[in-house]
Amino acid sequence: MKTKLILYFSLCAITLSFAQKAPKAIKISYQKSSNGKIEDQNSIVLFTSKDLSINTSDNIVQQKAGFPYEQTFVDFNTKTITQWAQLKPNQAILSQNIGALDKQKFEFSNETKKILNYTCKKATTSINSNKIEIWYTNELGVKGGPGVLGQDLGLVLETIRNGNSTWTATKIENLKTLPSLLAIPAVPIVDQLTYKDLLWKSRFVNIPIFNKEQIHFVSDAKSNDSIFRFASGTVIVRKVKFPEIKKGSAIFADVTEQSNGDAYDRTGSVFMIPTDKKKSFLDGLKNGIMTLPRYENGNGKNYQGVVATEDYHPLLEMMRFFTPFGVKHFNNLELKNKVWQDSVFYRQDISLLQSKLSNQEVYIGMFIGNYDAGGHKASLNITIHQGEDHNPKGDFIFPLFNTLNVMEMAGQEYSTMFDNEKGLEMAFEVPEGYQNFVLSYITTGHGGWENGDEFLQKKNTIYIDGKEVFSFTPWRTDCGSYRLSNPASGNFSNGLSSSDESRSNWCPGTTTNPNLIDLGSLSPGIHSIRVSIPLGKPEGNSSSAWNVSGFLIGRK
Repeated sequence: MKTKLILYFSLCAITLSFAQKAPKAIKISYQKSSNGKIEDQNSIVLFTSKDLSINTSDNIVQQKAGFPYEQTFVDFNTKTITQWAQLKPNQAILSQNIGALDKQKFEFSNETKKILNYTCKKATTSINSNKIEIWYTNELGVKGGPGVLGQDLGLVLETIRNGNSTWTATKIENLKTLPSLLAIPAVPIVDQLTYKDLLWKSRFVNIPIFNKEQIHFVSDAKSNDSIFRFASGTVIVRKVKFPEIKKGSAIFADVTEQSNGDAYDRTGSVFMIPTDKKKSFLDGLKNGIMTLPRYENGNGKNYQGVVATEDYHPLLEMMRFFTPFGVKHFNNLELKNKVWQDSVFYRQDISLLQSKLSNQEVYIGMFIGNYDAGGHKASLNITIHQGEDHNPKGDFIFPLFNTLNVMEMAGQEYSTMFDNEKGLEMAFEVPEGYQNFVLSYITTGHGGWENGDEFLQKKNTIYIDGKEVFSFTPWRTDCGSYRLSNPASGNFSNGLSSSDESRSNWCPGTTTNPNLIDLGSLSPGIHSIRVSIPLGKPEGNSSSAWNVSGFLIGRK
């Protein structure tokens, strides 16, 4: 009897000792490599127990992660994947995909290999045309992995994507207690699309400027406390305060447009009104075009507010766009096998304007030339994305010229100054301390009938101090690509639509990209710039015109 008692207590002691040593959880650290080269970046960390795993990172664990950041939980009992995101200090969300682990499909192989002295088996799958190899082991009695793929197979110690991007376990630690973060937080649950959308939007700053504002032609266009309306409602302006924008950030302007009654392709522009001089374009909008400085080149006409002077800067154009023929409003004009777009979306990189926007309060405006009481509806947002991009950033920006007659419906002269050999010519001053100058130049041809400059190729030439520095013939041949945005476009006997026609650097339903012209070094002091375009002759009551805008960028 005594012998049996001794044996019983010995077995209890062994069991108790084993229970005390068995880990409550396991921590695995993973390192990434690409094409065999180890990447020095934030490592993935996995904590896993018999019931739950969490994918996190070194920075999150050490509370060094910037917002937003994500963690992923896997519940092995319900096969549920839970994504959790901390959007900002006081806002977190999560989304759950119940039973998601059971939906993962793999092909299994007899291949094995050792990772950290554990025998691993191989499974493969394909995700969005990417071949994924999963190397997992069942020798540790727990499940998990550096991503959600294969977590139900065992403990994934290596994941390889397309044979060249690898996450490999570098360290495995047994934990005697469950870490506090190995528990799904009690935060609001949203559906997966909402989760992705909120997470994406938290990664950048969005500044809403206009929201479905009507831009139309009416005699009694009314302003309100936040949005000013000018030129019979064809111009809208708002004062906007921008936060500090770090150099290297990417800045984008987004416009969404729909017809609200106007069936035609119209010139549109998003612009900033410089107010750092004694006079500004805002004076012309408020008090009439006669208050704007006049430009004359000897052809007998006066052009209001189009070039910089000692006490005036013209509009600084941020985006040139063209409305399509009646998108949305005229979608009832059905054609077989054509599904019209609901709206047109324009997106332009305006990072070059960082120094003009950062920590500034500025007037931002939008113009769509039209004579329709319904007109158009348009929204404008500016987004700021932290991080490096490949565009040069300028500390010095000088708005030189803008011949687009934004006040067309208030009597501003069309840009026909190119019918004179002088074309457009002006002087500007370069301050000390800047070099590597660039000219941002937008140009589009308009007007006329069969021989009008809208449909003719015309060479644009830029001269600095009388010397030609750049010339090209602006021409767009891809207009037919945007047919589905043009339900009201006219159709010709040869089977073409009007919106198919090639044009002078623009298509209905698109933006016109600026040319970034390298000017090299410009010495401090006074310089001249001239734009020359061979303008077409008037045809009956129709005249050609060229809308050109340009600003100078200087970098230290």
